[in-house]
Amino acid sequence: MTQSRLHRVSSGWLSPSFLTVGAIVVMCGSALPACAMDLRQAYEAAYANDASIRASRAGAQANRERLPQAEAQRLPNVAFSAGRNYNDLTSKTRNFLGQPVTTNDQYYSGSQTLSVRQPLYRPYISALVRQARAQVQDADATLEKDEQSLVVRVGEAYFDALLAKDQLSLVETQKTNYATQLDAAKKSLAAGSGTRTDIDEAQARLDLTLAQELEAIQNVEFTRRRLETLTGQSSEALASLDVDRFTPSGPEPAVLQAWVERAEQASPELQSLRAQLEVARQEIEKAEAGHKPTLDAVAQWGRSSSDSVTNVNSRYDNKSIGLQLSVPLYSGGYVNSTVRQAVAAHERAREVLDATRRDLGVRVHREFRGMTEGVLRISALQQAVRSAEQAVLSNRKSFEAGSRTTLDVLNAEQQKTTALRDLAQARYVYLVSRLRLLSLAGEDRQASVSQVNAWLKP
Repeated sequence: MTQSRLHRVSSGWLSPSFLTVGAIVVMCGSALPACAMDLRQAYEAAYANDASIRASRAGAQANRERLPQAEAQRLPNVAFSAGRNYNDLTSKTRNFLGQPVTTNDQYYSGSQTLSVRQPLYRPYISALVRQARAQVQDADATLEKDEQSLVVRVGEAYFDALLAKDQLSLVETQKTNYATQLDAAKKSLAAGSGTRTDIDEAQARLDLTLAQELEAIQNVEFTRRRLETLTGQSSEALASLDVDRFTPSGPEPAVLQAWVERAEQASPELQSLRAQLEVARQEIEKAEAGHKPTLDAVAQWGRSSSDSVTNVNSRYDNKSIGLQLSVPLYSGGYVNSTVRQAVAAHERAREVLDATRRDLGVRVHREFRGMTEGVLRISALQQAVRSAEQAVLSNRKSFEAGSRTTLDVLNAEQQKTTALRDLAQARYVYLVSRLRLLSLAGEDRQASVSQVNAWLKP
């Protein structure tokens, strides 16, 4: 089954140390080719190597810098400026006799100014700081959502790869059975007890199986490459599901509403949208601050010096300290427009949050049913496999006794293969639904992966 088909059917670790990743590489090298990567190792490798999750971590770190940038605007602003100029002054005047007199002076002048401005009352900055805190919360929640999504993506890729290998194994077994049946039909015809129809039926089934084998091999390669893209490591050998220890059970608690409530409280997706709603609310506060006055404390020290004809080697020192009040009076309606824009954006964020909350309930319901009904489906398919195996034995004995035909045996073999395939698919669908449900509820990633990984062969 392809990855997309499996999706249609079903639907806090830190970065691993170099020792963990290195151990996988050493143990799974040429010295020990039989070493198999399990789900936990696949997730750790993907956490360290997947480009999308690295991009998400970098994006979160970039957004965290918004808070110190906003808080910096509350602190004093200190500036110093200095200048040194060469002046060439030409002046034209008249003397006491009324005759024109031209003078030319060259001199230097300079100035140094140190100014300090401390905001005292600025509603815009206060709203900006609160908005930055909400943006940091949004960044952290978004990163957690992406990391939870990575658990699901790795799980889907991992179990798609296992399902592809199981399907290939079933096709190869089926090919062997059809080849054996074809040989038996040929021998029966040669002995005079068979028919040409039996040979043709067996040959047709064998030819179809050969085509299915090619498709299964391609699917194995595709799913393996997909997992390797996530992990950055070879996935030639994967730990398979231990069907003897695999004991599927329904969600705990077994009440859908409890899972919906848990998801609404802990879902990183909703936490991100709640933070975005707060960001939009603070944007309204920032816009409304355009109507409010601002008050700053200002201190300044200045020194200037110059040489001229009338002022030789003059120097001036000026010190000032005081308050500066700025009152907005009219801006052409700009502030009112930004307020309306911010209110509309806030309404949009609120509606997106409400829509996502409802959709989250639907997704939780789907995965909850995927687990509860998956348990029943697995049990029913296990019984179907046992019945199909018995049907194969009965048809073979009846064929040997002459009361059944080759077609009956081939149909029984096909029914058994279909039951085994559906059973394997149901098991992997259950495991993926489990990972998805825990991810939607914001459960601990380490615990989610460990629970599923415990059912794999060590």
